[in-house]
Amino acid sequence: MRHEYRPPQRRSRLTRRGRLALFLGTLIAIGAVALIPLLRGGGEAPEEPRQLVIPEGWRAPQVYAAVDRELKLPAGSTKAAVGAADLGLPAEAKGNPEGYLFPATYPVTSQSTPGTVLSYMVRTAHRKLGTRAVAEGGKAHGMTPYQTATLASIIQAEAESRADMGKVARVVHNRLARSMPLQMDSTLNYALNRSTVDTKLSDTRIDSPFNTYERQGLPPTPIDSPGLEAMAAAVAPTPGDWLFFVTVKPGDTRFSATYEEHKKHVAEFNRIRTRVNAGPTARK
Repeated sequence: MRHEYRPPQRRSRLTRRGRLALFLGTLIAIGAVALIPLLRGGGEAPEEPRQLVIPEGWRAPQVYAAVDRELKLPAGSTKAAVGAADLGLPAEAKGNPEGYLFPATYPVTSQSTPGTVLSYMVRTAHRKLGTRAVAEGGKAHGMTPYQTATLASIIQAEAESRADMGKVARVVHNRLARSMPLQMDSTLNYALNRSTVDTKLSDTRIDSPFNTYERQGLPPTPIDSPGLEAMAAAVAPTPGDWLFFVTVKPGDTRFSATYEEHKKHVAEFNRIRTRVNAGPTARK
């Protein structure tokens, strides 16, 4: 599954979409007792809540920083609260809320704390993973809710558009079924705390449980906050025999079942990339 490439010191992986999907969550998180506006003393009018927007595809550190800003807390306050708060995470998470900070719009008030905000995000994630379609679909594929969240996070990071999510999910399922390494740059980017479309050959050799070039199977944790559509795609992938995909140009992602077909798409990608910005030749 290796392409020839030029120059030898760099390459660009093709299953990475180039940016994390930052679609604003459309589900408004309401009704949490800890987050609803509280009446002020003396019977004054309820406090007008502020809106905390968590986009799809954000990683936990981005969520922590957003909570700190919205609650006007010193940087690092929300991250520090994670260990002390009982967030209701699954045992598989081992206290790490990555993947369970569900992307949506949350109301916060002066009474909100990092613990109450994060707890409600986690409860929302549990509800979405527990919907009938997602829960039953996950069981049909032999996946726990945590594994569903992990797969959905890869789909969220890799798919260029929502329309591609089902096909990206199918590629992952097909590779897993064949004991093929996933070879996703999104997991390398997570390990290296970055987001890029250009990956060095040396990056694919890093010693990390998130290196899906060297290690088979899903990474040990989710790599971002997946939305409901990514969760749905994870358990109901589009039918197909694809094993490869590459975004030849924005809005044009090609899915291939054979290496030979994929190489043709790679060649077109390289021609376009070279013509546009003379960037490094790509390979997978």
